Amino acid sequence: MSSSKEIKEATDFIQSKVDFAPEVGIILGTGLGALVDDIKIIYSFSYKDIPHFPVSTVETHSGKLILGELNGKNVIAMQGRFHYYEGYSMQQVVMPVRIMYLLGIKYLFISNAAGGLNKNLTLSDIMIIKDHINLFPENPLRGENLNEFGGRFPDMYDAYEPKLIQLAKEIAKEEDIDVKEGVYAGVQGPNLETPAEYRYLDKIGADAVGMSTIPENIAARHIQIPVFAVSVITDLCYPEKLKPASIPEIIGAAINAEPKMTKIFKKLLERI
Repeated sequence: MSSSKEIKEATDFIQSKVDFAPEVGIILGTGLGALVDDIKIIYSFSYKDIPHFPVSTVETHSGKLILGELNGKNVIAMQGRFHYYEGYSMQQVVMPVRIMYLLGIKYLFISNAAGGLNKNLTLSDIMIIKDHINLFPENPLRGENLNEFGGRFPDMYDAYEPKLIQLAKEIAKEEDIDVKEGVYAGVQGPNLETPAEYRYLDKIGADAVGMSTIPENIAARHIQIPVFAVSVITDLCYPEKLKPASIPEIIGAAINAEPKMTKIFKKLLERI
């Protein structure tokens, strides 16, 4: 559990160390941490040094909170995120989003690596998330409502900001980047799905599946922060292409897509 007191103490610790007001929060997914290389870093914190902050246990997640400048905007970036399957409560998973809000962000950008369910998706595709299906067994808003972050029943009609989606599509066209658009299903993990589960996810309307993003999105929408999110398609999960998963191949597909995703994020920052 992550209480209001713990969130405030973590925020106060960061504010005591920095003279910086971030405008945009960025959460970087598996194999997608290199965007940090383009940030003019002003402050950097290891997660383990921030009071009450969870620590990444996934090998491909660095575990650093970066504050700096990127394409003319002050940003705060998570190089490595937290997953429910790591054993954290949902409140811990979304704690960084709430801290980012208290530090001043007005937008949240999220990236993830995901399995492609739609036959129109290919490896290393960028899929802009237009909606999601929440299949997690827990919700970050369950329990006593934290009134300072929003009302009891947040609306999820525009869970992913339409204006940012449209802007990203225009940028992709200008930069000659092929992007897809689709629905992301979030599952607990950490195991990948069975062939029958992939068929089920396809039937209920999901285009891609992963183990993150939705909790952070719910927390951001609770606070009414607009969210832009992309999935990088790192494995193909429809019957014709399905095969046993290779984690090195998944990481490789993410790395191949990263320059395209980075370009979209950076150009989007310029225009908001």
